[in-house]
Amino acid sequence: MVRVLAEGYPDAHCELDFTTPLELVVAVILSAQCTDKKVNEVTPALFAKYPTAADYAGADRTELEEMLRPTGFFRNKATSLMGLGAALVEQHDGVVPGNMEELVKLPGVGRKTANVVLGNAFDVPGLTVDTHFGRLVRRWGWTDLEDAVKVEHAIGELIEKRDWTMASHWIVFHGRRVCHAKTPACGACLLMKDCPSYGLGPEDPDKAAKLVKGDEKPHLIELAERVRAGEKLGG
Repeated sequence: MVRVLAEGYPDAHCELDFTTPLELVVAVILSAQCTDKKVNEVTPALFAKYPTAADYAGADRTELEEMLRPTGFFRNKATSLMGLGAALVEQHDGVVPGNMEELVKLPGVGRKTANVVLGNAFDVPGLTVDTHFGRLVRRWGWTDLEDAVKVEHAIGELIEKRDWTMASHWIVFHGRRVCHAKTPACGACLLMKDCPSYGLGPEDPDKAAKLVKGDEKPHLIELAERVRAGEKLGG
């Protein structure tokens, strides 16, 4: 299934825009209860105004909160970013550390955020167990665990470590484009032959195709048609 997902989403990537580890940490913190699209609308001005950890540490709270307002929970997020900046300045000379142990000590940073940063800013393999990831691996029967850390370790046993970061992207891409929470596009899914939950959504190819989202839609529908015809993907 992982190999099939890799064929389906060859361009999968972190959908938060960033150019530095600090920008990525900030973007992931802002993505809580907010879409990546909305975060990407807010961060260009934010990154321009606060390019360093010291800038967040010394930010004017009212100004920062106003910039964060569109992402929701802006007061809590402002507190996290100001605390993050202060901790980085005091403990790491303003530089984001590249290891799990130090990352999770930072304000606003848990294992999920740390894995995103490690995998995408430092090329250290990590599994990012967000809402989509947890939902899909349980739907597929890879685990029945609910706790994110336990899910991370359980799935880590099933997938080669070198693939952890990309597997996270493939699974999240699939959750956003095909395997939706309420009505998955089962009849247009490249995993239809392997998924134990096939049939939760419409099996009719035309009805299912209407549910598929994203720029990859034509590619994904073509692959699903090949699977339906008996072709085996992921070779």
